[in-house]
This record gives sequence, C-alpha cells and structure tokens, in this order.
Amino acid sequence: MFVFVSIIFVFVAYTVSIKFVYYRFRQLWPHIRNKISTPSYTFGNAHFCPTQKRSGALLQNSEDGKQRVTANETRALLVTAHPDDECMFFAPTILKLVESQASVYLLCLSTGNYNNQGLQRKRELLDSCAVLGIPSNHVTVIEDKELPDDPAVQWSTALVSSLILKHTQNYGISLVLTFDGRGVSGHANHIAIYKTLSHLASAGRLPEGCQVFSLHSISILRKYLSVLELPVSWLLPSDFCCLIGQEEYKRAKKAMLCHRSQLLWFRRLYILFSRYMFINTFQAIVVETKNVKMY
Repeated sequence: MFVFVSIIFVFVAYTVSIKFVYYRFRQLWPHIRNKISTPSYTFGNAHFCPTQKRSGALLQNSEDGKQRVTANETRALLVTAHPDDECMFFAPTILKLVESQASVYLLCLSTGNYNNQGLQRKRELLDSCAVLGIPSNHVTVIEDKELPDDPAVQWSTALVSSLILKHTQNYGISLVLTFDGRGVSGHANHIAIYKTLSHLASAGRLPEGCQVFSLHSISILRKYLSVLELPVSWLLPSDFCCLIGQEEYKRAKKAMLCHRSQLLWFRRLYILFSRYMFINTFQAIVVETKNVKMY
C-alpha cells in the first residue's frame, strides 16, 4: 500500500512540476523574447534577397542609402545541415519565434542527397517550413559538391563561412541558431556548422549586434523522455529557451510528417518520445567585436 501511495504521490508531484514549468515559461517568455532583440544596425547588398519586396522593418536611411532594421524586430537565421533538421531539432524555437512576429530564415547547407533523394527532400523541406510558418522565399537550400550529406566528408569551412556571412549581412540577421559542438545527434555535418560559427564569432566577423546560440546536446536518456524531461531542462542553466504546448506540438509533428522519404520506424518513435519536439535550450556563443582604435 505504501509503495502504491508513493508512486501516486510522485506521479502527481511530477505532473504539477510540468504544469509549473509551462506556467513560468508563459510568464517569462516576453522577457526571453526581449533578450534576443537587438539595436538597429546597417547591412549591405540588398540585392542578395531572392525577393524584390522587402519587409516593412527595413527602412531607408537618407544619409548613407543603406537599409536599417528596426530595433523591435528579430530577424533570425537557422543554419542546418539537412532537410528535416529544422523540425526534428528546432521546431519549438521556430514556432515560438514565428508566433512572436520574428522574421525567420532558414539556411540548409545540403539537399540531403545521401540516398539520391535530394530533389524530393528539397520539396519536403519547403512543405515542412510552410507548416512551421517560414515563407518559401526565406528558405535557402545549398547544393554544392563540397557540402555533401555525408558524415565521412569534412565540409569546407571557408565555403560554410561565406554562405553564413552572406545571409547574416544581407538579410540583416540579428540572431543565429544552430547545433552545438556535439551536434545533438553527433553528425559530423552538424558539428562542422558549429565549428564554423564559433570561428566567425570569435574572429569578430559577424555583423555588429548579432547574437549566436547553439542547441544543447543532451544524454540519450533525457533525449527520449518527451515532456517528462521538461523540469530537468528548466532547472539546468541555459541562455535561451523555447517551450511549446500540445497544440504547437501537433504542428511540429505535422512538419515532421512532411518528410515522407525519411519516415522510417525509428523516426516515428522519435516524434513520439523526443524532448526536442517540445523544448529547445541553447548556449550562447560569445561574439567578439572588432577593436576600433580612437585617435
């Protein structure tokens, strides 16, 4: 009897703790959202954007003729390695940013052509992004022989750097999100992106005011606890956090189901049990600023 009562008590206590996490997140989200908003800054070649029409947040400066981004708009760039990374690992973040009226851009550095399905996976990616709220003209998929979907191939740091810098400078990006040094799943292509962004940040090559966050990799046990993992993530330190509820989870699941070519049995289990379908926690990558000598 005592054991039964103890189990019931632990279950109720844990359920209450999960509800408390959601309650506190709703309270703190405006503060978290403001944390990633940055002051306005200028950026370069407006012609890099694939669409002629620009967001209303891009304002013309009469003195220098350059575009400016208003201080109250977040322009986020998600850098991934393969189609399906965006919903498999980053869906909570994308959904919360879109809900907050942020402009979200996706740079996918390969077509995922490991099994010669690149064309199909590109179409699936666009379908997934539409579900998540990313417009198709904000999605860039790179098809380059130096960036194959292959963990055995070392990606060109120079090429990845140039692609990221083009996007941050020309789209007026204020926030960059990607994998951390363990790549969440340990995939070498994920880790290559982190190493490149870390280099750009430490070298002071990113635009002024741009923040960079890397997605926490966690143990396999925590990874597959689904919502039961939420109190653990909430208690552990992080610099940025995004959490979604049941309705938003349904959208994340729908986005995952868009990647039909990848829906093997273990992916379906992932949709059911992965905590990345509910919560993302990030670590900030320190962005150095270039030293300017004053005379």
